[in-house]
Amino acid sequence: MAILFRRRRSAAVSVAAVAGATVAAVCMTAGGASAGTLSGPLYRDPSSAVVRWVAANPGDSRAAVIRDKIASQPQARWFANFNPSTAQSEAASFVGAANAAQQIPVMAVYQITNRDCGGASAGGAPDLNQYQTWVSNFSRGLGNRTVIIILETDSLALLTCLNSNEINARNQAISTATRTMKSANPNAKVYLDAGHSTWNSANETANRLRAAGVQYADGFFTNVSNYNPTSSEANFGRSVISALNGMGISGKRQVIDTSRNGGASGDWCGDDNTDRRIGQYPTTNTGDNNIDAYLWVKPPGEADGCRYTAGSFQPDLAFSLANGAPNPPTTTPPTTAPPTTAPPTTAPPTTAPPTTPPPAGNGCTASVTVNQWSGGFTADVKVTAGDTGLNGWTVTVNLPGGAAVTSAWSAQNSGTSGTVRFTNVSYNGQVGARQSTNFGFQGTGTGPGSTATCAAS
Repeated sequence: MAILFRRRRSAAVSVAAVAGATVAAVCMTAGGASAGTLSGPLYRDPSSAVVRWVAANPGDSRAAVIRDKIASQPQARWFANFNPSTAQSEAASFVGAANAAQQIPVMAVYQITNRDCGGASAGGAPDLNQYQTWVSNFSRGLGNRTVIIILETDSLALLTCLNSNEINARNQAISTATRTMKSANPNAKVYLDAGHSTWNSANETANRLRAAGVQYADGFFTNVSNYNPTSSEANFGRSVISALNGMGISGKRQVIDTSRNGGASGDWCGDDNTDRRIGQYPTTNTGDNNIDAYLWVKPPGEADGCRYTAGSFQPDLAFSLANGAPNPPTTTPPTTAPPTTAPPTTAPPTTAPPTTPPPAGNGCTASVTVNQWSGGFTADVKVTAGDTGLNGWTVTVNLPGGAAVTSAWSAQNSGTSGTVRFTNVSYNGQVGARQSTNFGFQGTGTGPGSTATCAAS
């Protein structure tokens, strides 16, 4: 569905409170150790607009770059169309698919009344009573595993259209929504709106978060669909956390949207700026005790509403963001794509990952983990080099009769049924001695067995 995205105000404000913090503070720690309260792979949505576009346009000259650097990555699913009667089923379908893939879903809830102050992304619930009905229904679909909820972008940073009574009512609504979601799923990680580092001051942001019940949440998010550098957002986040600590609210952490902050900053509207680049690839492995995750909340390539319709996927925007950006790290490969139709909410893959050791000599081995559901499957393939590193590889998979590959990520497939060969893409062909990389594919019918044939190119 088309998701509207809000205009991004970037009014200059005093940020003296965040001055003096160093860029080094947001660098990965030695060994890339995870920090914060989240751990595990993030969910790659197989029905996102970018994945659908890549599948429909394999011959487009931009497709390979968009596929490898954007479609391969986990992004948020936005819940922005107000329909209380389907809220539970929409949430349960998305969460169930993520659970089946053993990954963490990111859910951006965007339903607050008077959304975006009637701007480019106007909409949401007609009133706050109906908003709470939607929240209650949505919460019943959250399951009981870890989910990340980005709750109401701009709802606290943008208050210029509300009077004091309306602000109080909104604060109460967000506080109640947070508690409702946490009560329904104690493992839900809920983050509230903190705008970004060039909007409101850290002290003002902390006051707004406290008024909206951040004490019941896990923390706050910043930089959604904006372009401020990660270092600036991390510095700002530390100042917000410090201000909250001074109010007696401790233990709160930050998540940062890095979907489009790898290039120039400046004017907020990404539709008209070709200097943007995708930023840090999504991960919970931040190396910063204050930051739970770097996320792609705003899907790269989806418009802001300047030159194109808000929320529409535009391949030229996606290509501009991805072209020239670094490749995804081979040590943290793109997450396994789940089914395009919601699988049962039973958990783990039906085929246990094999424990095949790396080959003793040259060459490589390949092991396959299959997530099977009625009528289809996804497969995650681990390629491991032998004593000599690889400069390219080919994996051959034998599919059962009636099975067919419908899409692949981080590999190019030759053939779709029977014996299918997968070759590396540009960023994961080189694999160090006894090191590994991953790719995946999705298909109809019954998935393959747990082993495959690997050959060095």
